[in-house]
Amino acid sequence: MKRVLVAIFAITVVVSLSSWGFLVHKTVNQVAIYQLPSGMRPFFYKNMDYLVNNAPRPDIRRNTDSTEATKHFIDMEAYGDSAAWKMPLYWEAAVQQFTRDTLIKYGYVPYHVVYMQRKLTEAFRSGNADSILFYAADLGHYIGDAHVPLHTTINYDGQLTNQKGLHALWESVVPEIELDQYQLNSGHKAKYLKNPAEAIMQGVRGAFQLLPDVFAVETRLTQQFPDSVKYRTQMRRGTAVKYYTTTFAKAYGEALKPTINRQLLRSADLLADFWYTAWVDAGKPDLKAITKNWTDADKAALKAQRTAYRRNSLIAEKQLKAKAGASGE
Repeated sequence: MKRVLVAIFAITVVVSLSSWGFLVHKTVNQVAIYQLPSGMRPFFYKNMDYLVNNAPRPDIRRNTDSTEATKHFIDMEAYGDSAAWKMPLYWEAAVQQFTRDTLIKYGYVPYHVVYMQRKLTEAFRSGNADSILFYAADLGHYIGDAHVPLHTTINYDGQLTNQKGLHALWESVVPEIELDQYQLNSGHKAKYLKNPAEAIMQGVRGAFQLLPDVFAVETRLTQQFPDSVKYRTQMRRGTAVKYYTTTFAKAYGEALKPTINRQLLRSADLLADFWYTAWVDAGKPDLKAITKNWTDADKAALKAQRTAYRRNSLIAEKQLKAKAGASGE
């Protein structure tokens, strides 16, 4: 699939070659846990390792599942003028208007998010902890992808505007460099979504609206950086491949602030809302029975982490699992 090509264009820092990078996907899933109500929080906190470690799983699945890639994006231009505002909210209507083959070809991430939310609701109803965790982790990944501007356009890697490598630069390289500076607490508390389909489409629209700056900032900075400073070349399997330099990546991130940080938080906020909505729609099942070995020590640890989260000191206190290396990337 075309999105796999993004991985070829890396950078001088070590990054996970996937959408949002493993670091951000894991961060989104962890941050969302702190926004949940008390009836959900212990179960999700107790299973935080699973939810964080498996946040990148849909990207890994693309290596073996040929149907996976188009669940991660939606090329808005392929669906007509102002498609971000005119697209049907529901899969059935979209299929009727555009055909299933077209949706498969040009991506359907907002519809897949709604599908995954329904699967999570069913899992809550069943009381099956493994199913709840599986769908909750994957849902976080797709919601995160829906908030990446370059997941909403045919020009997904700047390949049509002589900006190849822009995808990894925006979603992986810059966050890897800047995450220590990010605000990881939005003050959001999970709320019920009356219309999940509209909520995720709004997220996609917001990402799509960011595209002009994503491209324009790179163009402006390119005028300030000669190629010898903007790129470095490295041999990969006998082929010379150009990489953005850390110097250019830092300048790009600085010029875009706080856009990428804001999209991370929007992803976490909406994920908490989707988790909560699925739980409410399932009848607010009591999760105590499937929260294994919940102890006073767990309660105290959760309280301490939520305090660190509110103070935006998760990284400073080595409580962010993705940064602490606890996730075993």
